[in-house]
Amino acid sequence: MPDKTIRVLIADDEALARDRIADLLAHEANVVVAGTASTGLEAIEAIRTLKPDLVFLDVQMPGRTGLEVVDEIGAESMPATIFVTAFDKFALNAFDRAAVDYLVKPFDDDRFAQAFRRARKMIELEEVQEVTQRLLSLLHEPATAAPPAPKRDYLERISVESRGQVRVVPVDKVDYITADGPYAELHVGDRVFAIRERMQTLDERLDPAIFFRIHRSAIVRLDRIDTLLRHPGGDYGVRLKNGTELSLSRGRREELEEKLGITR
Repeated sequence: MPDKTIRVLIADDEALARDRIADLLAHEANVVVAGTASTGLEAIEAIRTLKPDLVFLDVQMPGRTGLEVVDEIGAESMPATIFVTAFDKFALNAFDRAAVDYLVKPFDDDRFAQAFRRARKMIELEEVQEVTQRLLSLLHEPATAAPPAPKRDYLERISVESRGQVRVVPVDKVDYITADGPYAELHVGDRVFAIRERMQTLDERLDPAIFFRIHRSAIVRLDRIDTLLRHPGGDYGVRLKNGTELSLSRGRREELEEKLGITR
């Protein structure tokens, strides 16, 4: 009997993370990526409509967390699930007890293969129902039984690819972000990392108390701003503490002044 073709859903709010999982799955036999989702609400809809055999589910996404996705779908109706997270193993003992596998970012190829083989075996042996029943029990345990996953309102780290490897850049290291076609460029000290992500998405996911979109093509960390500039002709700009000068949209000037506590 030929091996079962496994239909996979990849649910992660980071485009680079989705692409990496898809690339790794391309090396596995009898696997097809049935769809992707970038928010918890999209993941819920995709699970219901696509009915995948396996879902890679980011623990924290906008709209719904990974556990909230499971709770809304119902663990008894969930496909085999591999959680993807930036948390360390200590924070994931709940998933261990539920016999659900997980990947901690950044993960290597071997760890991915191990998790996928475990999921494939579970699917082929039709053990998904048993595992998800344990997950359902876990979700309704008292809060003292297992530490809840920390709630993340805004991005704390961004995955970037550098020299063939995926690394995690803490957002507090980012000085500013600029747009370059389909890419966004993270400026971290004297280094620049390109990621395939829209500026609008980054603007929505970054803490507005820390970052500010000064122009359609630039987002700046507020504490990196040194001077507001007014150029001849009425154009505006900002000078950062490292000397970089960036354009400031006229319509954003007053709000930026408020953010910086500048009064007239």
